[in-house]
Amino acid sequence: MKKLILCITLLTAGIISAKAQVTVGAKAGITFSKINTDQLKESSVTGYQIGAFARVGDNWFLQPELYLGSSGGKFNTSNNGTDYSAKVRFTTLNLPVLVGKTFGSEDLNLHVVGGPVYSYILDDSKSFSSNIGGAVSDFNDYKKSTLGYQVGAGLDIGKITADLRYEGGLTKVNERFGQRQNLWVVSVGFKFL
Repeated sequence: MKKLILCITLLTAGIISAKAQVTVGAKAGITFSKINTDQLKESSVTGYQIGAFARVGDNWFLQPELYLGSSGGKFNTSNNGTDYSAKVRFTTLNLPVLVGKTFGSEDLNLHVVGGPVYSYILDDSKSFSSNIGGAVSDFNDYKKSTLGYQVGAGLDIGKITADLRYEGGLTKVNERFGQRQNLWVVSVGFKFL
């Protein structure tokens, strides 16, 4: 992760020295996340994200972001008339590095973005129905870091920016059950510079 942050810093510094347009801002949003699994029925949970972004460039741009987020999923299954359920919630530090394209003027435009995202789990909370038994230890085996991708579109009106994005998991958060996290994010941001 240190190498990735160093590369982003050097790239940003290089573009700034070339007098490219630079925008810096803050954003917050709501997430609707689910952890897909091979063996259980899953449903989504609602979370949040809050952080900062930089946009380097004008028509085509590079947009690194850093934010704190909340995501997770619910699981349930039934076996021989007995219902089993679990809920997992992660607090993550996320670092997307997106490439985007704008359509329109500087003060009013549509934009599309896409690129990789690195997520590090800072904390997780799990709740299980009392009858799950031995499977609980398998659900506790979540990876601390994952890679994924984000794609989305948004609207810029003056200093306000709004986005709708999908994030998919490239790596599994739990190998045992083939779990991959995916989520939808609706966010609003404000450009300071």
